[in-house]
Amino acid sequence: MNVLNWIILIAGFCLIPSGVLWLCRKYAFLKKIGPVMLLYGLGIIIGNIGLMPEQMPAVQELLSNAMVPLAIPLMLFGCTFNMKGARSQILALVTGMISVATAVVIGYFIFGRDLPEGAKIGGMLTGVYTGGTINLAALKTMLGVDDGTYILINSYDILVSFLYLSFLLAIGIRLFRKFLPNSLGTFTAKDEAAIRNEMDKEDRKPVRSFFTRIGLAYTAKLLGLTLVIVGISAGVALLLPSSMFMTIFILMLTTLGIACSFIKKIHNMKYSYDIGMYFIYIFCIVVASMADLSKLNLAAGMELLGYLLVAVFGSLLLQIIFAKIFRIDSDMMVIASVTFINSPPFVPMMAAAMKNKDVLIPGLTIGVIGYAAGNYLGFLMSQLLGLL
Repeated sequence: MNVLNWIILIAGFCLIPSGVLWLCRKYAFLKKIGPVMLLYGLGIIIGNIGLMPEQMPAVQELLSNAMVPLAIPLMLFGCTFNMKGARSQILALVTGMISVATAVVIGYFIFGRDLPEGAKIGGMLTGVYTGGTINLAALKTMLGVDDGTYILINSYDILVSFLYLSFLLAIGIRLFRKFLPNSLGTFTAKDEAAIRNEMDKEDRKPVRSFFTRIGLAYTAKLLGLTLVIVGISAGVALLLPSSMFMTIFILMLTTLGIACSFIKKIHNMKYSYDIGMYFIYIFCIVVASMADLSKLNLAAGMELLGYLLVAVFGSLLLQIIFAKIFRIDSDMMVIASVTFINSPPFVPMMAAAMKNKDVLIPGLTIGVIGYAAGNYLGFLMSQLLGLL
């Protein structure tokens, strides 16, 4: 029976995105919401209805860990690379880190001083919002943070990160394109219509195409190559200290995916981007289902919740200001912010939501740098705040 539950859960998570994509094509109002937002909503419902079998956490961990490494190379195979937008990429990286650090300092003066481990919490927030959860865990050990505080930060991070992503997906992306610079210049109604037309062209039922004779042949070749890349990347990462595993793993996946994109036969293969996006859709619903809202003890630490809100939305506001001043591309600013706040695994999802392949590589690159720098920046921030 346990095996049957595993099969049902995995099949459910893998098939639900197909149904959501079909509904988005059929109903205009769902298409406006978008598959990513719908899958997040469904995931939260699934994870909190209280009817899931005991195998649920194991299946969630398996799928969430597997989907992004499979998606990254697939989404890179068909990309064309050039130096276009290099200035925006560098500026987005630098201003993004400055924004996070500044927001953490501001949040410390508003909320952090009243917290028992305020300076250490500021260091952890700097690490997690320039790197990822791996940096949060590392800094918890480095700084000797209390287990209860660590668990509470994780719980609040789930809530705040969801609110942040919901804002970007609902109105943020479209809003920023209207008044920030972008690759098309000033974003007008005509530009918005052009993007909508491109989105319509991409609604060509790619999932159904996977199951044709030609589609299955391409899918098998692409998945085989992707598994080889994942295996090589994991093997190289395992040769180095465990603290560097995620940084090296993502770096290797990105490097090998880019290298394969220069091989014409691979570059021209059909469906690679569509298959990668489908894995990201699975990732979306699985990650959302892991948000256990019953564990959010809001009454236990409103100051801590306020600190996280200032760190996340304050850094976003500062990045918007920097983007306006330095004329940073709007989509580049958004992908950098998502990379820092939600970590690199969310980059392919956001690139898919923006229908913009050009930000995929910069987002992953910024994310790898953030992973590498997060522990250093977090430690330095904790020491700085301890002096204030």
